[in-house]
Amino acid sequence: MRILIVEDDIQLSEVLTEALTRRQHVVDVAHDGAAAWNLVEAIAYDLIVLDVTLPRLNGLQFCHQLRSAEAQNLKQLRSATPILMLTARDTVADKIVGLDAGADDYVTKPFDLEELMARVRALLRRGLSTSEFNLHWGQLQLNPSAHEASYQGQLLTLTPKEYALLELLVASGRRILSRSGIIEQLWAADDTPVAETVNSHIRGLRHKLKALGAPDDFIETVHGLGYRLK
Repeated sequence: MRILIVEDDIQLSEVLTEALTRRQHVVDVAHDGAAAWNLVEAIAYDLIVLDVTLPRLNGLQFCHQLRSAEAQNLKQLRSATPILMLTARDTVADKIVGLDAGADDYVTKPFDLEELMARVRALLRRGLSTSEFNLHWGQLQLNPSAHEASYQGQLLTLTPKEYALLELLVASGRRILSRSGIIEQLWAADDTPVAETVNSHIRGLRHKLKALGAPDDFIETVHGLGYRLK
């Protein structure tokens, strides 16, 4: 899952980034509302963790602007991106204002990190349809909630990035994924690898799938374009 953290407290944003990255999410960070808006125009996020008190464009304004854009289907933004509002404003009136602005959940600072992670999981589950909890392609089975994959009933031992790449391929079906598209989906904006990194992960996946009986071309190379499942 790809998550955007919008937080002007650099130390807190680093703590959140580390916690979410450990849980195998791709994390981007913006330290003001205007920078966050530039990111959501370019990237589809599964969740936004949003501070209220921000420079340039505050959290409430950002919420209103995003929900308005989604309602009007502007700039091809995805509809109803979950928003977890994170703020020191802790009165009931503040919570009502935040939820009315379009937030899906409201957590006050200081907070317990594990509780926050549980709320993140709940919002991410809310964004998934039931069918997405068990993805499959032929003999390949994926369980996104557990980050597990198996082929012909045999568990695949995958790195977090290999699993994320395999899940992206399955979710895309026969649609061709370019190397640049894969990088955009699976790596943070400030951690862009070279194209050969994608090739290396594809080779690793093919080797592990083949060891469990998958054909050599289970992951197909479409020359000059990218990859897809066959």
